[in-house]
Amino acid sequence: MVVYAPAALLFLVFCASVLHDRRKFSNAVILGVAALCAVAAWLYRLIRSESASGAVAVWSLLVLGAVAFLVLTCFLFLNGVQMLRKEGRSLSNLLSLLAALGIIGVVALLVTAAFLRTPVLIGVATATGGLALYVSFLFLCFVCYAFLYGRLRVRRKADFVVVLGSGLADGSTVTPLLASRLKRAREVHARLSRRGGSPVLIASGGQGPGEDVPESHAMADHLVADGFPPHLIEREDRSTTTEENLLLSKAIMERAKPDYRCVVVTNNYHAFRAALTARRVGLRAQVVGSPTAAYFWPSATLREFTAILVAHRRTNMVACWLIVLAGAAAWWGSAHHGFG
Repeated sequence: MVVYAPAALLFLVFCASVLHDRRKFSNAVILGVAALCAVAAWLYRLIRSESASGAVAVWSLLVLGAVAFLVLTCFLFLNGVQMLRKEGRSLSNLLSLLAALGIIGVVALLVTAAFLRTPVLIGVATATGGLALYVSFLFLCFVCYAFLYGRLRVRRKADFVVVLGSGLADGSTVTPLLASRLKRAREVHARLSRRGGSPVLIASGGQGPGEDVPESHAMADHLVADGFPPHLIEREDRSTTTEENLLLSKAIMERAKPDYRCVVVTNNYHAFRAALTARRVGLRAQVVGSPTAAYFWPSATLREFTAILVAHRRTNMVACWLIVLAGAAAWWGSAHHGFG
């Protein structure tokens, strides 16, 4: 059982980190490393056992991984085609399709390098495969922890509920995506009200290109039309990004109550990144998500993950350069071996 000690220790570190602040991407990475250590320990014990059942389990795991890999690639490809049909052509709508094509390209490169064994191909394949594994590992960490974060309950009382805008249809109409956020905000507001007090709901969103009114005004009108009390609505109508949503809403809350607590409402795919942004700007808040159409979720999740990679670009650049150097070392080693 000693082989499981690193995984157990990392899991304890993860639990302590979540209790301290659940809004950290490092929590996702620690959980991922703990799971990786646990799987590695399990495989080590199976291999060391030298039993037939151990060999069957290892081969079954490899086959299952290959099938899952194939299913994922097909799913991303089909989802990418569906996104183009339903949402139109844009870079964000192409992410699922690009991810599927990227997976196929990496596999093709690795197979070609394995057959031809030329030094250049070995070096490029090593670097590309390493980068793909690195990004895939971070993506799995992100998806698993984002799922977990979305199911952690907000138990504290709150003075404000902040709803993030997401664009309007026809210049002034709340979209189904935004309507789901407003519905979730009303549910959160009702739950907080039952605990005592009357939280203020802040509709946050400025006027974007092609919009006739600020998003916050359309959101407030939608809420009032559904019977929400107008005197409990505050409008933040200058923001154009998630960070501005949170910063400008923070200013409103600090003026009204310096020791405020709040809950931020967005869609489920966006909740974890919004939580990371809230932590970065010093907002005393937890984030909850509302449901999203199933076909929209994969592409939106890829977009959120890409934004998180960019936000942590320094760390990721260092890791990527180390992987590229490993590829260069593989090229040099294979060339040197070939000349020797």
